[in-house]
Amino acid sequence: MNKQESKYQYTASLMGEALLLLLEQKDYDAITVKEVCQKAGVNRSTFYLHYESMNDLLEETVDMISGRFKESLSSVPADDPSKVVLTSEKYLRPYLGFIKENMRAYKVIHQKDHLFNSQKTFESFYQSIFSPALTHFGVIEKEKKYVFAFYTQGTVAIIGKWLDDDCRDDIDMIIDLIMRHTLAYGRDEE
Repeated sequence: MNKQESKYQYTASLMGEALLLLLEQKDYDAITVKEVCQKAGVNRSTFYLHYESMNDLLEETVDMISGRFKESLSSVPADDPSKVVLTSEKYLRPYLGFIKENMRAYKVIHQKDHLFNSQKTFESFYQSIFSPALTHFGVIEKEKKYVFAFYTQGTVAIIGKWLDDDCRDDIDMIIDLIMRHTLAYGRDEE
């Protein structure tokens, strides 16, 4: 990465962090470009060099958060592919903890699903986690996309309700709920 690209990414990161800080204080729809620029310490023209709209900034910020989440999972030891499960506390705990830590941003993502498609996060894990797990549980290739959609949409719905309640319920309760009410394919058989 050259110096210009690094500076561009640094400035984009400042604006993403500014948006996250503002989301802690107010609703997304009430945040202005001017406020983001003031919080980030950049000019309005700099904002428009990076983004066409606040939605573009939010989308990039979501990608930044997802990248951080993937990094946080790197400390979780990989499962033996023959023992992969979809509903493992090992994966759910850091996922739900991360969502709770970034609740305001995730509330916006959930509320504006038509812009940000929550399914995108799960699809990024499809090849490495979900597809091998579905194979392990005997799901044929032709049915995988349907089983995957059923599992992820149910999980997204549970998490959406949890976010609607400001993540007040204990993470252990949400983990238990997801693990008890997901597909038999994904249940840990131990």
